[in-house]
Amino acid sequence: MSYPRVLTIQDISCVGQCSLTAALPVISACGVEACPIPSAVLSTHTAGFKNFTFRDLTDDMPLIKEHWIREGIKFDAIYTGYLGSAKQISYVKDIMASVVKDGGVAVIDPAMADNGKLYLGFDMAFVEEMKKLCALADYLIPNITEASLLTGIEYKTEYDEKYIRSLLNALTEMGCKNIILTGVSYAADTTGVVIYENGNYSYYNHEKIERGCHGTGDVYASAFVGALMRGKTACDAARIAADYTLLCIKETLEEPEHWYGVKFEPVLGKLIDALK
Repeated sequence: MSYPRVLTIQDISCVGQCSLTAALPVISACGVEACPIPSAVLSTHTAGFKNFTFRDLTDDMPLIKEHWIREGIKFDAIYTGYLGSAKQISYVKDIMASVVKDGGVAVIDPAMADNGKLYLGFDMAFVEEMKKLCALADYLIPNITEASLLTGIEYKTEYDEKYIRSLLNALTEMGCKNIILTGVSYAADTTGVVIYENGNYSYYNHEKIERGCHGTGDVYASAFVGALMRGKTACDAARIAADYTLLCIKETLEEPEHWYGVKFEPVLGKLIDALK
């Protein structure tokens, strides 16, 4: 697959370095064609900005799909991020069945929760719908909160490897084939990702930076997708994405007033180098 085409479905914040604003350039930098379906358009993201504009594009999603079917357009992979409603999840499942090639790859980031809580506006009914989408994933990229909600296993901030494996095993029982569990920290000064691929577990960790940056999850998932579509194994793609995201955070820390997103653009060259 010399020049794969990836469809990514999520919202776009015109300012904020997250969602499609990050996914399109990061995947493109990996040498992969990135095609979007925007589920909504916002003037900015919702964290820290006031009076932002919002336009729901849910009803456009099936119309875009129908046009692509008429044109014979197909995709080698689909990557989903933040989806705002159960209706959007339903449309995504239909799009997956209609315009992704046979044998195409489905990468699902169930972006709905963090730090033990669902994002504002979501409830357990939404989680139940998200489970149905996650069951179709070839690669699932949840954090620990999302894995806990999807599996019904108690969320913990202090845990061991046995607990993490219980989350992964429960996710595979849902139907998820391979899992990249993010934000796994077994020590105070490190964090990392646990990769479950083809029945094998592995762990990649790196230094932990306490300051969070908005959009790092989107950058990580996008870099993972780009590396995966360039032929890297899930383990290598997870490592490349983690190293790149860490570089982005460090770049952002150099400019304390850059509060609204993560500076992924200045270090895109490092991601490109890592794929060589």
